[in-house]
Amino acid sequence: MTILLAATYHPRGEMTRLERILPTLHGVYAGMTVVVPPHTPPDVVDCLREWFGAGLVVSQDWAHGRHLALAHALDFSGDFIQYADMDRLIRWVETRPDEWTRTAAEIPQHECLIFGRTDAAWDTHPRALRETERVTSHVFSALLGQELDLSAGAKGFSRAAAEWIVRNSRPERALGKDSEWVILAHRGGFRVSQILVNGLDWEIPDRYQDRAADPERVQRVREEYDAKVESWQMRVGVAREIAEAGVEALQRVLPVRSRS
Repeated sequence: MTILLAATYHPRGEMTRLERILPTLHGVYAGMTVVVPPHTPPDVVDCLREWFGAGLVVSQDWAHGRHLALAHALDFSGDFIQYADMDRLIRWVETRPDEWTRTAAEIPQHECLIFGRTDAAWDTHPRALRETERVTSHVFSALLGQELDLSAGAKGFSRAAAEWIVRNSRPERALGKDSEWVILAHRGGFRVSQILVNGLDWEIPDRYQDRAADPERVQRVREEYDAKVESWQMRVGVAREIAEAGVEALQRVLPVRSRS
């Protein structure tokens, strides 16, 4: 069973780190699609195109990035797709390569697999993020009848599930894909499951560093993040987008899915 990667990537000083893990990524993924924002510097685009070839996509609208990543991953031949926010994936592969390899190998056992965060991974995140994300996850967990962590930035899909989601999702509201994709998979009759991992700890302290941030830097950046009113305002807005996108996906008129 082959696995493809669908990733969105807003480069913030991780290019050297990404280059270091490229051989590892190629060892797991049969094909990789990476979508970057329209304002990505040309030299960065050229470098990424050298690494990913036709798999690199420069979006015209960054709000469409996640949708484009999943859609273009289907251009490759493969049985399953892992979606990942690239900055989180880089940290995961750097800090816990064995866990990442093991859990990637789990994807072919599932139709819609959510990679959620363990308590240890959650504890690295600022309160502004923990308290808002847990609200939206709690709501949709209740609706789906199982405990889910929707917003860790990593999911796995069978090819059939990915095709169904791409056909029935809306391109916009990138962060709303946290809930929309899972709701659409559930409504399409695909089994939703979850694996908790340590490797999806907080990635923002890694920005513009030559390696994944150590615990001391994570703590310092976390405290600075929570001290800013703007952080709380932004995270409330993200939670609202996730909630609205999930509710809209619940109400959307969908075609009847053929099970043949």
